[in-house]
Parts: sequence; C-alpha cells; structure tokens
Amino acid sequence: MNDWAPTSWQSRPLLQQPDYPDRRALEEVVRELSALPPLVTSWEVERLKGKLAACAAGEVFLLQGGDCAESFSSCEADTITAQLKILLQMSLVLAHGTRKQVVRVGRIAGQYAKPRSAEREERKGVSLPSYRGDLVNRRAFTTADRTPDPRLLLKGYERAALTLNFIRALVEGGFADLRHPEYWNLDFVQYSRRRSDYEEIVRSIRESIEFMENVLETPVDKVRRSDIYTSHEGLLLYYEQAQTRRVPRREGYYNLATHFPWIGLRTSDPRGAHVEYFRGIRNPIAVKVGVTTTDEQLAELLEILHPDDEPGRLTLIHRMGLDGIDEHLPRLIEVVRRSGKTVLFSCDPMHGNTEIAPDGHKTRHFDRIVGELERAFAIHRQMGTILGGVHLELTGEDVTECIGGARGLGTDDLARAYETSLDPRLNYEQAMELAMILAHRLRNGDST
Repeated sequence: MNDWAPTSWQSRPLLQQPDYPDRRALEEVVRELSALPPLVTSWEVERLKGKLAACAAGEVFLLQGGDCAESFSSCEADTITAQLKILLQMSLVLAHGTRKQVVRVGRIAGQYAKPRSAEREERKGVSLPSYRGDLVNRRAFTTADRTPDPRLLLKGYERAALTLNFIRALVEGGFADLRHPEYWNLDFVQYSRRRSDYEEIVRSIRESIEFMENVLETPVDKVRRSDIYTSHEGLLLYYEQAQTRRVPRREGYYNLATHFPWIGLRTSDPRGAHVEYFRGIRNPIAVKVGVTTTDEQLAELLEILHPDDEPGRLTLIHRMGLDGIDEHLPRLIEVVRRSGKTVLFSCDPMHGNTEIAPDGHKTRHFDRIVGELERAFAIHRQMGTILGGVHLELTGEDVTECIGGARGLGTDDLARAYETSLDPRLNYEQAMELAMILAHRLRNGDST
C-alpha cells in the first residue's frame, strides 16, 4: 500500500463525476470537510467487519436496506424513524426465519449521490446537466439548479451528521414498541394467500419476546442495544476522500463518512478511479456485480480489493435480474471459488428487475423481486456457497412505487404516492411481506 494515498484515485480514469465549473471552490470545500470531525468511528467500522465475516461464514445474516437516493429534505424525524422501524422489524422477522443474529445496515446518512446513464438531460430543446443527487446539484430544471455546487458537499455532511445523531439517540433510547408485533402495521396480511404462514410467524415472534421478558424480568429493549450501521455508494470521490484519514493506534486509512461503502456496477472498472480509491481504505467494502461483469473483471477485482483475504473485508452484491440469475450467478461463484478467497455474497433483487410502466413510471414487480431472491438461495445451496445477506431499496412509508404484493398494487396505483426521486422502492407493507416470505422459506429448510 506504499503507492496508495487518499488522492491517488485522481490519476485514474474517472466515471460518474460532476463537472464542477469552480475548481477553486471545490478545493476549498474539500479542505473544510477534511477538517471536520468524522461521522463514524474506526472501532464501529472494525466491529461491523467482524460481523460481516460471520455473515460470510453463515453464522449471521446481513439485512441492508434503505432509500435509493436520500434527499436533504428527508432529514426529518418521521422519515428517519420510519426507516429505522422497518429495518428493526424486518430483522426480527428474519432472525425468526434464520435462527441467526441479523446485522442491520441502512442505506442512510450519506446516500445522497447517484450515477446516471446520461451526462445531460434535454427538455424542449434545452440541455442541462443531469440531476446526480442532492450532494451534487438540485432537481429543478434550471441552469442554476443543475450546475454542480461544491457547497452541497458540506450540506450533505451536515445532513448525514444530523441523521446519525438522531439514529443513535433512538437506538440508545429503546424502541420497545417497535420490537413487539402487536404494535406493527400488519393489515396487509389479511389480503395474502400466505396469511396463515404470516400469522404463525407473528405469533411465534410475540411468544418468543414474551418468554424472554418473563425469564429475564426485563423488557427486551433493555436487554441489548440494537446496532445500526450506515452504508452508501462511494460514488462522489471528493466527498469520500475528504473524510478519509488515519486514526490513532490503527494501521492504514479509514473512510469515516460511513461504516460500509460500496462500488456501483457502473464504476467497477478494475483500472478505474473508484477501485483505486477503495483498495486503500480499511473499511469493509462491497462491489455490485451483474450480468455484464466478466469473469476476468471479477478476478481482477478480487485480487485488487481483497489481496489478503481478510475476513469481512469484501462483499459481492449480485444484481442479476430474474431473467439473468440462472446463467450468470453460477459462473461468478466459480470465479470466486477458483480465487480461493472468501467473500460475503449478498443479493440485490431490485436493480435487475426494473421496468417501465405504461404511464412512464419506473417500477419493479414484487413477484420478480421475490423470484430472484428465491433463485439466489437455490443456486448458492446447489453450489455449496452461502448467501449471507440481502440488499434492498425500501422505505418505511406508504408509497406506491413497486407493483404487486399482498394488496395487489397495479400500474394504475403508481401515481397515488410515487415519491422517489430516482428508483422505485418497496413500501412498508411490501418490505415486511418480503421479510416474512424469506423467514418462511428459511425456517422450512430453504437456507444455504
């Protein structure tokens, strides 16, 4: 690592970055960010790395979920509480199914930038830079709003800090009402053909909690604090660089803007700037892989990003789509096997199943999301590997962005509450239903 520095990525081919017209202002903002306190700590990062190593070994299960792209305006108490609530409730359901501890990682407190398929957007003959997330520019279609503004990096840091502060306060304060199924919103169960299975899961969780509280004579929320870790796509490298630093009594550099950053599919070129940056940080990291990921590319990524085979270091998040998973997941598993390295496999069943509804909305069908997850578990089981986690875009709110699920949302329902700024998310009920489907499958021997 003698040839690596937090800035060495700047000498590599760079994709998905905004063109800042005022470079001096950008440099000043990066200097200011570099002097601000870290958002997370190295010991939290190392603790998560240990838990991810346990996930790779099949001893713990990873639940990673949250917004496709956070907005600064969503930094409010109700939205943050809803996100935390759905992660906690889903984790209880999954723990019931897996009979394992579940580590919760939110796509939160930093998921403010997103890659785009086109550099520019055109409307009525006017061409402006694409909206790349609140960390870069603004959604309104004006020259002033779409011009990348480096001061937004500072605003993103501030919003992330406020979000983390509130999450920590909520976690330290309990969440007793969110741990008890009698307080959950499970009205959708009555509409599902799996109603009896879901009701049995809820009954069993309630009885287990009551048993623990009676034996320990202590409310379950007082027994153990629930750890919530943060993650985001490490897309905007100036932001990541600014929070990358050495810490006392530990070797190497840590990205202290988040616990668990990942590389997206579009920026996973082994020779590119993002891989160069990620190879040098001590955090646990993830890489998205898909149907376009070649065997050679994955082999290079394993060598560059995971040279020492450190437990918990590398997660591969496969996003194949239901139509591509049977063909492409087995070959990528074989690449990992030939490398001799241990990774954590996690399934993202969202991105490969995006479609366009007749009215133009991007959406995803619940059945295809479930279908890809079921195929992922089956393929890993057949190949003797472990699917140790899931990666989902979801919200704790009552949006209508994905179709299907117990209530049978259709394309005509999308316009009712389509609130995402970019990709469609599972709503509260769909997320809970997905957790219950997984719990039922895993409880009945369909685990890896």
